[in-house]
Amino acid sequence: MKLNCDMGESFGTWTKGMDSEVMPYIDMANIACGFHASDPLTMERTVKMALAQDVTIGAHPGYPDLLGFGRRELECHPEDLKAILVYQMGALDGICQVHGTAIQYVKPHGALYNKMMVDNTTLSVVMSAVRSYAPHCPLVVMATPEWEQVKDRADEYGIEVWFEAFSDRAYSDEGRLVKRSVRGAVHETTEAIEQQVTQIIQEGTVTSISGKRIPIKADTICIHGDSYHAVDAARHMRQVVESL
Repeated sequence: MKLNCDMGESFGTWTKGMDSEVMPYIDMANIACGFHASDPLTMERTVKMALAQDVTIGAHPGYPDLLGFGRRELECHPEDLKAILVYQMGALDGICQVHGTAIQYVKPHGALYNKMMVDNTTLSVVMSAVRSYAPHCPLVVMATPEWEQVKDRADEYGIEVWFEAFSDRAYSDEGRLVKRSVRGAVHETTEAIEQQVTQIIQEGTVTSISGKRIPIKADTICIHGDSYHAVDAARHMRQVVESL
């Protein structure tokens, strides 16, 4: 099981996350591409950091929403959204190429990620953008009970998908993430995170916030690098994954 983490989300002199401390414990770095967070120098620094730790680099594009950190849903015409995605993938890929590498997958960020998992039009635009710019790159999507439908759609576009589960987020009875505004939406202890990760790997299920068991099929697990216990959680999750 691969561990992935959102990275490179600082901007200018403002720092977000503990990238350098978390990087040694992950397999995949989802690097922000400048629209919801990051800037060219931050992107370059994060790419170099990932290369130094032999971590796979993925593009992490989002809505053009620096003020809202990409967590606000925006109304975008399909042509606009596709261009926005291609622009961001190309920006990060250009920096990668300067350093002798390339993006290896694509994982949308925040509100865009959530929107594509409930809106087929948005999902189609995202898949079309990946096929147009980086057809070799798998698209990371949320592992839900309806995963086969997403896989069938990806097959239509000729791209691969990797299904993702979350280590530190609570799930609804429908197999979606509970909104961050809801109490208990984010697991605050390493014990709760370990329990969820172990269940995902060993049973292929998660327990919803109301206690319902939800079947999911996951290829990778996301950890967040901007919580107060991010480094301890990342280190612990690496030990858990390697022990199972």
